[in-house]
Amino acid sequence: MGAEVTPAGRDTYEGGLRRVARVVLLDPEDRILLLHGHEPDDPADDWWFTPGGGVEGDETREQAARRELQEETGITDVDLGPVLWRRRCSFPFAGRRWDQDEWYYLARTARTATEAVGAGLTELERRSVAGARWWTCEELTRARETVYPTRLAELLRTLLDEGPPAGPVTLDTEIV
Repeated sequence: MGAEVTPAGRDTYEGGLRRVARVVLLDPEDRILLLHGHEPDDPADDWWFTPGGGVEGDETREQAARRELQEETGITDVDLGPVLWRRRCSFPFAGRRWDQDEWYYLARTARTATEAVGAGLTELERRSVAGARWWTCEELTRARETVYPTRLAELLRTLLDEGPPAGPVTLDTEIV
């Protein structure tokens, strides 16, 4: 999620197209780290998603990707690679509509622990992120849970089989 925040930790997203950096974080076994999110007032309305969030101030998307990864997972020792995918999406969350232009960066880490998840979350994220889990591509393919982007299992399989694309791939717009 990763809404822009004020020093008090209050979410400041007010609409418009939000610039977002997301991270496709892979461990040495090619597992992907996903966060488990839900509506703040309805834990049964849940989904899995990649770490990441909104660009703050004048930071670059790469800087935002690193900051969001650290805030949401506590992981800082990553090799941040190229932008894999770009997508526009629109979805309801926390009582409003979020319109986002997302860039997905490839990153690798030797770390596999997720106990630090939540250390730097905003107040809204603390109410809506239930944890994290490393997924194999096969587990993701078989998952019955909602995962965003919706084609993540297929995209991950292509990435693992063929390596990163020569340039960012534009994904279909997703409107929920």
